[in-house]
Formats: sequence, structure tokens, C-alpha cells
Amino acid sequence: MNEDQPVLELPDFDPKATRRSVRRGIVRTASLVLAVLVAVALAATLGSAAVQKRGDREERMKDVLGTAFKIYNPAYTIGVRDCCETTPLSMSFTVSARELRAAGGFEGRAGSVYTITQDFFGRVGHLPLGNYANTRLSTSLANFGTTLDQKEQVRKVLARLPDGLNALAVVEFDKPLKLGELGAFPAACTARLVYERRPGATPITWDTTTWDRALPGEKMGLSCDKESAQDLEHFRRWVGMLRDHDDANLRRFDLSLARLRKASADGLVYGYVDDLVTIKELRRLIEDPRVRTVHLADVTFDLDDPR
Repeated sequence: MNEDQPVLELPDFDPKATRRSVRRGIVRTASLVLAVLVAVALAATLGSAAVQKRGDREERMKDVLGTAFKIYNPAYTIGVRDCCETTPLSMSFTVSARELRAAGGFEGRAGSVYTITQDFFGRVGHLPLGNYANTRLSTSLANFGTTLDQKEQVRKVLARLPDGLNALAVVEFDKPLKLGELGAFPAACTARLVYERRPGATPITWDTTTWDRALPGEKMGLSCDKESAQDLEHFRRWVGMLRDHDDANLRRFDLSLARLRKASADGLVYGYVDDLVTIKELRRLIEDPRVRTVHLADVTFDLDDPR
């Protein structure tokens, strides 16, 4: 060793300074890892949202799933809300649903809000209501074509009720009617029409409010036949926009492309839902030979009617 070379002396060990340095290192490492994780999560979320919302997927999600949900739940007044909420693995929108009751009485239970979700690959998840709702109206629609609610039985029920009661009822035709034949049933023009007979299950139904792009204002001033024709045209337009790959999701709503295409192409009306009819009018309707029977779902006093 060179005697002229200065000797370096090590500083005394300082435990406090060492601990501070270790803590600073840990904090810097944790901050860096956290920043990377946040950046990855943000990129995944924004990237997933961009992928899921590409093109017209948001609007189409409401068009297909929102409309199918309304057909799945003919016993409810349903509103499709703004779309869409996204996560890295799914996209969803909300709907409000209130059970349909006879007009003029208490509104009954307040409406509820539900979420309809499809995964990253476009498959819809668990659905609320539908076959599990088990309402009087959905049961009445499922009774189409069965031996339940026969005319003689319904006559006896109607005979026990006051003339002025408002009713929610399903009028079932003996044979399906073409659009030009609906003029004999004026209430059918503004009602939810039934486009198939499906004993034991919910049939396909449609009205002006079923597809949100079908604006009610378009029907102002039209005759009965033209109103019904316009609703059928909207139904056919909606079915026409469906694609083969939608069939898997439609089956979750107890629907299928084949049934929808047949019902829209045939355009035959098997009955209609009326929430403004009185018991007196139902007694008259049930005697019409074109009416197979009437399925009574609800009755109420109109609290604002002084009669």
C-alpha cells in the first residue's frame, strides 16, 4: 500500500438514517408499482370500453336487448334508460318497470329499476322478471289457446261485477285476424297486439311503445287500420335489423329469431291487451262470435269518474 495514499474512514453507522433510506426506497417502489397498476387498470377499462362501444354497439344493445325485454314482459310498462355503463368485462344499461294495471285506479306498487348486462363477448346475463314475474296478465296471455277461461266461466265472473268497473283484459280471437279486420274492434288500434298463440307460455306482443324508435306522435290522425299497419311495420323493421348471432341472446328472453320472423311476416293478430275497457263493454265483447274468450287480469274503480 502506498503510504502517501489517504486512508478513507467509514462513517459511523447511523440506524435512523438507514431506516429512513429503506423507507424512502420502499415508498418509491410502492409508488411506482401503484402508478403502473393504475395505468394498466385505466388502460384496460378505457380500452375495454372503447372496444365494447365501438361502432353502433351501444344503440344496438338498447335496440335489441331493450326491445326484447319489453316483449319478454308484456305485463309491465317498461322504460329503457340511458346506455351504457362499462366494466373491463361487461356493458350494461338500466330499465324501469311498473306492473300494468287497469286504468283509473291506484297505481299500485312503485316501479322498480333493473339492470340488463351483456359480457365482453356480447352474451346477456341473468334477466329479471319475465317468466319469474308470474303476474295475472302474463298468466292470461299464457292461457291463450288453452281450455282455461272458457266463455261460460268468464260470463259468470263478469255478471258478478259492476258495469262501471275498469278492467285490464286480454281479448282472444277465435281465429287470427288480418289488419283489415281489426276495425271491428276499435280498442285494438291503440292496444298491445298479440301476434301468436302459444299455450302455456308468453306469446309475442307489440305496441307503439315496444321499440323506442317508433314514436307515438307518428300515429296522430291515422285511421284504425293504418295505426295497426304502422305498428306492424315497426315490428317488421325491428325484426329486420336482427342478425343470426342475436338468436342466442333472444332465447334468454324466451324468444327466437324463427318465431319473431314468422310472426312479423304473417302479421296475424290473435288478440289484444286492453287496460281501458269496462266490465259492461267486456260483456258485449264476449258475445261476439269472433271472440274466443276474454281473459280478465285486473279490475278497479275509476276514482276520478263521477258516474
